Amino acid sequence: MIRIFRLWAAVLLTILLAMPAQAFETRAKAAFVMDITTGTVLLSKNADQPLPPASMSKLMTLYVAFEAIRDGRLTLDERLPVSRHAMSYGGSTMFLDTTDRVRVEDLLRGIIVLSGNDACAVIAEALSPDGTEAGFARFMTQRARQMGMTNSTFANSNGWPAAGHRMSMRDLALLARHLIEDFPGFYPMFAEKEFAFDGRAPQNIHNRNPLLGLGIGADGLKTGHTQEAGYGLTGSAKQGNRRIVFVVSGLDSTRARAEEAESIVNWAFRQFVEKPIVSAGSEVARADVWMGDATSVGLTPAQDVVTLVPVLGGDRIEAEVVYHGPLHAPISKGDELGELVFAPGELPETRVPLVAVRDVPRGGFMARLRTVSEHLLTRLREGSEGTL
Repeated sequence: MIRIFRLWAAVLLTILLAMPAQAFETRAKAAFVMDITTGTVLLSKNADQPLPPASMSKLMTLYVAFEAIRDGRLTLDERLPVSRHAMSYGGSTMFLDTTDRVRVEDLLRGIIVLSGNDACAVIAEALSPDGTEAGFARFMTQRARQMGMTNSTFANSNGWPAAGHRMSMRDLALLARHLIEDFPGFYPMFAEKEFAFDGRAPQNIHNRNPLLGLGIGADGLKTGHTQEAGYGLTGSAKQGNRRIVFVVSGLDSTRARAEEAESIVNWAFRQFVEKPIVSAGSEVARADVWMGDATSVGLTPAQDVVTLVPVLGGDRIEAEVVYHGPLHAPISKGDELGELVFAPGELPETRVPLVAVRDVPRGGFMARLRTVSEHLLTRLREGSEGTL
């Protein structure tokens, strides 16, 4: 049975909020914005719908390449051959041909800064289980599932329009977070504004990210555009101790993409402030325990809970503690038993795992007898209250 305790977060820690934050009315067909410092979701619009990601899916190719370099299966100075298949790609390219052998580091910059479709295919064929781009795409799909990207399926390495090549905005934000946190040594590449590879393509040396250099903390990650997908951007920005990641898709022009992305960054940093909700170790509720040496156990977050709240104040945060009970002994300290659920203002719901504050061993004979007796008495009382 699901047990729910309704709490006022002010009982845990008094927090005066403002009136609910003005919801951001995005022009994007789909969008997702998260403050990754606190884990607070600030905006979610069609965020779990699988959509054509265009070149934003190149981020998955980069993640797999970074993993290969970290694991020693690929080196930055290694030179990779260019196949006819890789050379055949149009659109945004490094203008590679089959006479080239290109350093891996140049290929990475060619993907990040120049959005090279050909560079992606070269990396894909080098890391593919069967030497083909299609095989690499299947591998990317499997790796994405392992990372929690359940709405992502890849048909190629670069986002070239293809049936079934799809990612959700939430998945792209999760991938962006992994790139930032798992590979801090490579992440500065995403802020590079130019890359003049070999001097052969002066018309394609500039990073298409419109936020770089605006002084708003933007330092990544990847734009995308196809006729089907529209204009999109997976971005990140850091101001002070806070960092956000955001994804927008389905905009109708480069100008709309630039304006929308800048507006989202300004809104996310200016309209919210950090507030503590509850400290790790603080008991927020007690859950019933069946057949234990105690009849209940305290629930607490494993880590301090901090969220973003609107800058204008007034209302309190209403929270719920939810668990499936009664819980069965034995229980170990730190076992995840429930969730603290709250939604500051009009923000999307936040769910925080709650864990046991202590061990609850299985009870002896008398403890089990007491539990059964209490259960029977409760059933009898419920039955008598229902009679006329």
